[in-house]
Amino acid sequence: MRAGFPDFRLGSVLATSFTATLTERRGNAVERIPTPHRLVDWLAVNGLAVDSCTAAQLDLARELRESIHVAATAAAIQDALPASAVHVINDRSAEGRAAAILTPEGKRQWRLGSASCVEDALSVIAADAISIIAGERDGKLALCASPTCRAAFFDTSQSRTRKWCDMNTCGNRQKKARFNANQRKRSGSAE
Repeated sequence: MRAGFPDFRLGSVLATSFTATLTERRGNAVERIPTPHRLVDWLAVNGLAVDSCTAAQLDLARELRESIHVAATAAAIQDALPASAVHVINDRSAEGRAAAILTPEGKRQWRLGSASCVEDALSVIAADAISIIAGERDGKLALCASPTCRAAFFDTSQSRTRKWCDMNTCGNRQKKARFNANQRKRSGSAE
């Protein structure tokens, strides 16, 4: 990892982890892929290693990220999917050359060819987004309850009632704020 950048928020769902490369969308936004090299880092951490990335490819990645976020948000609130977002996701999905392979552990893994480029990796992310937005996977899309975050995430908990995109960040922050507010109330009523 390159020093000086915010840590990645990594999850078990590729598409929503990708949208988490921009966090705190309704607060002080945190861009986790500010440079082409940082996108290369994120792709490598997620098993989609590519050799290089240009500024134009970073722009394509960010366009896909925002399209997934908009479409996933619409799906989570059971609204119509925005046509422009669907168009971008479909275009990125169709552009790449990647193959799904089966690991010895019985898991699906994506393999990019030896001459793979960012577009190939983006096609895998777009395909993952399509599978969750289309409802093909066991789970449901939800929105983070944090008022500054509101990230779309894929809830695979047994009850499907998860409130936070990440318990270690948004959930912890909200619980701490609630605790501090209760402490202030108790202090005020004790006087």
